[in-house]
Amino acid sequence: MEAGRRSSTKPVQSLKPTKTVSVDEDLTKASDALPLPLHLSNAFFFTLFFSAVYFLLSHWREKIRTSTPLSVVTFSEIIAILAFVASFIYLLGFFGIDFVQSLILRPQTEVWNSEDDDEVADVLLRKEDARKVPCGQALDCSLPPLPPPAPIVTVQKVLDEKPVTVLTEEDEEIIKSVVAGTTPSYSLESKLGDCKRAAAIRREALQRLTGKSLEGLPLDGFDYESILGQCCEMPVGYVQIPVGIAGPLLINGREYSVPMATTEGCLVASTNRGCKAIHLSGGATSTLLRDGMTRAPVVRFGTAKRAADLKLYLEDPDNFDTLAVVFNRSSRFGRLQGIKCAIAGKNLYLRFTCTTGDAMGMNMVSKGVQNVLDFLQTDFPDMDVMGISGNFCSDKKPAAVNWIEGRGKSVVCEAIIKGDVVRKVLKTTVESLVELNMLKNLTGSAMAGALGGFNAHASNIVTAVYIATGQDPAQNVESSHCITMMEAVNDGKDLHISVTMPSIEVGTVGGGTQLASQSACLNLLGVKGASKESAGANSRMLAAVVAGAVLAGELSLMSALAAGQLVKSHMKYNRSNKDVSKASS
Repeated sequence: MEAGRRSSTKPVQSLKPTKTVSVDEDLTKASDALPLPLHLSNAFFFTLFFSAVYFLLSHWREKIRTSTPLSVVTFSEIIAILAFVASFIYLLGFFGIDFVQSLILRPQTEVWNSEDDDEVADVLLRKEDARKVPCGQALDCSLPPLPPPAPIVTVQKVLDEKPVTVLTEEDEEIIKSVVAGTTPSYSLESKLGDCKRAAAIRREALQRLTGKSLEGLPLDGFDYESILGQCCEMPVGYVQIPVGIAGPLLINGREYSVPMATTEGCLVASTNRGCKAIHLSGGATSTLLRDGMTRAPVVRFGTAKRAADLKLYLEDPDNFDTLAVVFNRSSRFGRLQGIKCAIAGKNLYLRFTCTTGDAMGMNMVSKGVQNVLDFLQTDFPDMDVMGISGNFCSDKKPAAVNWIEGRGKSVVCEAIIKGDVVRKVLKTTVESLVELNMLKNLTGSAMAGALGGFNAHASNIVTAVYIATGQDPAQNVESSHCITMMEAVNDGKDLHISVTMPSIEVGTVGGGTQLASQSACLNLLGVKGASKESAGANSRMLAAVVAGAVLAGELSLMSALAAGQLVKSHMKYNRSNKDVSKASS
């Protein structure tokens, strides 16, 4: 990115003849009025303040101990009170007023400019007035007119090749202060009150600091206000990921057009072929097995006996109702379902499971867990909470506890694919698919020691749908736990295929789901926002769509492998036909 710069973009309206400033003149600072240097004055009043406070507190404590009235004040206490008041007034004036103003008042336009704008303007004018010829009495010695101000334009190469970022002189000063480190980059939004402008300034400062261009990373066309405080900090642009549509996917008698955000060629086309095969065979059936988000704090006791006592208390059915009342206070949607405990020596791991409505629910369950931990401190004061998450949850990591117990939505999705569809659409046979599934997805995964990875490429589809619909892409780790089963049915003529996914973690409210693009994809599926009919219905439907899309993707990829078409398909759809050498030259 190249930036054209002008030395000044601020017009000078008039000269001030009553004020003349020399270039070498030292400006007087307010701190020069102090008898001591500024740092010594601050140190003196800090010491005086805390000494007076300590003196008064110690004397008053002694009076309370000896039952002496506090109203009886000695001369030394009067001196200490006066010192306290004086130091407090100094510190309040030095620090407090500026702090309060920073909270109440928004920065004015000139807050970023130098305090010596007038002086700098005068100096610039005198430089502009330098003449190479004498100024005679009859000559016109008035100052030449200044050129009109021009903004600093940062040109970003996009499709329309138009300048997209305009930086003013004021912006230039802010950029310099960010580069110099005097203005923290993370504070630009709060100081400027304009998220788009803050992103543009941060972007330009980053380019100057690194010497690397961000050309190609778009800045315009995004609502930066929508991500402030919830989705991304210190933005400098956004990454463009194409969204393709697979479908219609027929699940439980309803058609869905599945949005998939990906840069992998063949993925959408392959999933679309699987959707076609499912649709021609009468559709798929999806069943929800469990619905509960988990959070597992770790607590420590002095002995393993005490840890076992809490485990027995939490798993006692007689105590569940009391704990549920405490937990459920955190949200009108979060409802405690159960607590599963595991001991490791003196450490106890408490795995809470609760419903979370249409939200993915990590924050919701965490607040409920904190309520229960506070409640338990009364009966177990020796309990030391080591962390609100002890990895027994388990979030964003492959874990057997999620594979066995489930996390989020546990879903099984199945379909019977007709034999003629297998031959005509998928270009293979039922026998080949069943044998390959056993050798690859089951035996091969077992040989590799897979944990929840008994499938062909479930994570491909899960990640693409997650990015398109505003889910947390990192939760693809446990959400892609899947076992794919295939079996010949109806005397070997047709294929029964199923995917069992115990930990699909999705939501239709909160996080990235409220962004415009992701919200549009959720709206396409008919699951945007919270369900008005039944709490959690939209998120459960989204989980069913994810499982159905995985079913379609597994069916198509396994068919390509069985028919030997994988390499041919990727060479056709996943390789660029452009001559890179010619394009670069």
